[in-house]
Amino acid sequence: MAQVQKLDELKRKYQPVLNFIQQQGTVRLQNVHVENGKLLIRAAAPSEEVKNRIWDQIKLVDPSYADLTADITVTGGAAGEETPRREPARSYTVKPGDTLSKISADVYGDPQQYNKIFEANRDQLKDPNKIFPGQTLKIPA
Repeated sequence: MAQVQKLDELKRKYQPVLNFIQQQGTVRLQNVHVENGKLLIRAAAPSEEVKNRIWDQIKLVDPSYADLTADITVTGGAAGEETPRREPARSYTVKPGDTLSKISADVYGDPQQYNKIFEANRDQLKDPNKIFPGQTLKIPA
């Protein structure tokens, strides 16, 4: 439970950065979660310019960003030909009390992303509201 509180606290602190990323429309937010006691924001920006503007927002919130790890990749070169590197899907073992929304909040920082997990596990899930302790789910990047 302490991890969820830490995630909520850090998300509140860096909410202006997350809002900026969403407002860009061209930045793909891949995940937001706590890792090693820091907020990890992983995103793909279409250009170095956009990446630098995200970093400017981070520095406005906290110039030292000691409690943040930002992994922002650039997905397009000058001609936009470069393709983003794909991370392999991770796996997650369902625990008692878990829901797809709760898992989504922990993994992506957004409970509304649960459908991403549901779609990746259609081979074993027929209903997003029916998951069971011990199931191993694929968690897409």
